[in-house]
Amino acid sequence: MFVTYRGSLFGLLRWQWRGLLFFGGAAALVVLADRVLGWHWFELGTLPLAVMGGAIGIFVSFRTNSGYDRWWEGRRLWGQLVNTSRHFCTQVLAFVDRDRPGANEHATALVRGHIAYVHVLRCALRGQSPWDDHDVACWLTADEIETLRGQTSPNHALLHRQAETLVHLNNSGALDHYRLQLLDRSIALLLDVQGGCERIKKTPFPPGYGFVAERLIQAYGVLLPMGLVDTLGWVAVPVAVLLCMGFTLISEVGRVLEDPFTMFWPALPLAALATTIELNLRQRLGETDVGPLPQVDARGILM
Repeated sequence: MFVTYRGSLFGLLRWQWRGLLFFGGAAALVVLADRVLGWHWFELGTLPLAVMGGAIGIFVSFRTNSGYDRWWEGRRLWGQLVNTSRHFCTQVLAFVDRDRPGANEHATALVRGHIAYVHVLRCALRGQSPWDDHDVACWLTADEIETLRGQTSPNHALLHRQAETLVHLNNSGALDHYRLQLLDRSIALLLDVQGGCERIKKTPFPPGYGFVAERLIQAYGVLLPMGLVDTLGWVAVPVAVLLCMGFTLISEVGRVLEDPFTMFWPALPLAALATTIELNLRQRLGETDVGPLPQVDARGILM
């Protein structure tokens, strides 16, 4: 995620060089035909172009707003994950009677298992293999990884194992029924967060919407210089490029925000959030040398 934008106009244009060439070429051909070849039959008035431009602006803005809503919902879900993770850790370490035989080991395993859960969720949302991830390997044994490898939802399997451990602590007398219910609510909240993230990830924005927006902008890029050439001449080329690239960039911002869990620069900093949860929980376990919190890199990006 960009925290401080340090890009350049050249980098922005290089990102959208195809649109730049298309709009510039279309405008140049129109002006060339009008001023050099003397063809004036295609000149348009500005009124229909103004109406069309306003409609396209509303259309692409809706896509951008919808993409941002998905991005912001993903950020809220991960904010809830951070809070619930901290609360779950505090509940486990405070509620479990760790003086009973084996209870302290189970409580520690619950916290460590939750750290693994967060890293596995991060990998799943980013389409990465959790079994090749270094952070996952730090918190799960080889046997545990092999067991989870065949699961359709490894995160659900991890929470299921957490619930079984809590029930075992309850049966052994290290955890009373009321506190078990409170911990069960925390696990339910974790499942809600996971389900919300999976809903965003597995429900793409309707692709037809992006297709229509792209074609409308291209059509506008061809028609706009026809309305500007009579009054602006060759100046119509940069003006048309600027206006059409504005529509294109607004539409592209919506496209890149549709999936907030990618590794592209506008995506959410899942690695930083997961590492923050890990460091917080390790300190609750009594560790002191946990390292610094994730920092923004030289490009102003936090991933």
